[in-house]
Amino acid sequence: MRMSSTIRTGRTVKRTTRAAATLAVAALALSLTACGGDDDNGGGDDGDKGGASKQPASTVTLPKLDGESLEVAAVWTGTEQENFKKVLAEFEKRTGAKVTFVPAQDPIINFLGSKIAGGAPPDVAMLPQPGAIKQAVEKGWAKPLGAEATKELGENYSQGWQDIGKVDGKQYGVYYKAANKSLIWYNAQVFENAGAAEPKTWDELLNTAQMIYDSGVTPFSVGGADGWTLTDWFENVYLSQAGPEKYDQLAQHEIKWTDPSVKDALTTLAEIWGKKDFVAGGASGALQTEFPASVTQTFTGGEQPKAGMVYEGDFVQVNIAETKAKVGTDAKVFPFPAVGDTAPVVSGGDAAVVFKDSEASQALATWLASPDAAAIQAKLGGFLSPNKSVDASVYPNDVQKKIAEALVAAGDDFRFDMSDQAPQAFGGTPGKGEWKTLQDFLKNPKDVAGAQAKLEADAAAAYGD
Repeated sequence: MRMSSTIRTGRTVKRTTRAAATLAVAALALSLTACGGDDDNGGGDDGDKGGASKQPASTVTLPKLDGESLEVAAVWTGTEQENFKKVLAEFEKRTGAKVTFVPAQDPIINFLGSKIAGGAPPDVAMLPQPGAIKQAVEKGWAKPLGAEATKELGENYSQGWQDIGKVDGKQYGVYYKAANKSLIWYNAQVFENAGAAEPKTWDELLNTAQMIYDSGVTPFSVGGADGWTLTDWFENVYLSQAGPEKYDQLAQHEIKWTDPSVKDALTTLAEIWGKKDFVAGGASGALQTEFPASVTQTFTGGEQPKAGMVYEGDFVQVNIAETKAKVGTDAKVFPFPAVGDTAPVVSGGDAAVVFKDSEASQALATWLASPDAAAIQAKLGGFLSPNKSVDASVYPNDVQKKIAEALVAAGDDFRFDMSDQAPQAFGGTPGKGEWKTLQDFLKNPKDVAGAQAKLEADAAAAYGD
């Protein structure tokens, strides 16, 4: 799959402007840990908090759909799924339609293919990759957004967030959910006990890790059982170290994975992954640790948790809430440190795509493009919306509020998750492609050349080169 080298916007943006914007976002993110000390933990402990009855006056017009039934498919589970169901419940209340959530599995394109082959596609599916949207369009499955949904999207989203949901100039996706994937969360008590401060550079991060290790706690928790977390590690190191132009070229497979810049990034990653005492459970333990557990084990166990830090996006807050740790006091966060000249800012997201073109499905897409819908889930925590019309005050703590403000302030100036831009066979399938090769690399970080060769072979096959 090929994407524009200007953050999938199809427009030329000056690199100096992009760098300045990235620096501004990173600077704003640096203020995160000063916030949130006395606020809610963002986990939605109050069952009514952010519920439909407390929403502001409607800003979106929806049709009456009494008697209509829809299915929405997504890979979301646990709290994330339950919170999204509250958004669907409000749509039901406003329209009279009945919406059923259909749990999907990764890779979602394969799941959708089986549903379509059986004659039972969902009305709408939440696709976590631009590459998946493109594949759904190429297969003739996805339907373009209607006039009302497109209008709502245009009013509430920056051009960049609109354009990553386009294929061949047509609008197919509504990026309902976004993520800031350049954050490292830490156990505040562990840092205090170790006398550690928040690092701003990679070298400082290594020094901080050593201080935590010396205090008797393993520095990092890594959810290596889920290969996507490892791609996120790589992308942050690569973007900061190689720079945005190389990042865009690698994302489009315009340069090979055997490029020296990839060698440099893998070698840098090995400074943490290759030091078994720095990763909870060592490589074998990390490869058996799923993402949710990688978070919860960082914030449980009192002063002796299994790890002092965990890397992942703003959505980590949902899992932190399960531990009863309080975001902003017990659990704090700092931006992914700069490996090169500039700290990385990597975004991700999930887009609503219509698979059965009807008044009801288009109305649901319109609803998901509205600030009304996003505000419901934003209030519940662990959620970030690229919808610029959402009032940041709805977020449940100052940490999440600052993250949301940074995302909106960035406008079109961000880098989207690299693996999510790739064909799913390479960047989005458990046990295959980039996910599998980086899991193997976590197991054997000395084999940089072998990892590069395997990544290139798999990428070439997936991109059809």
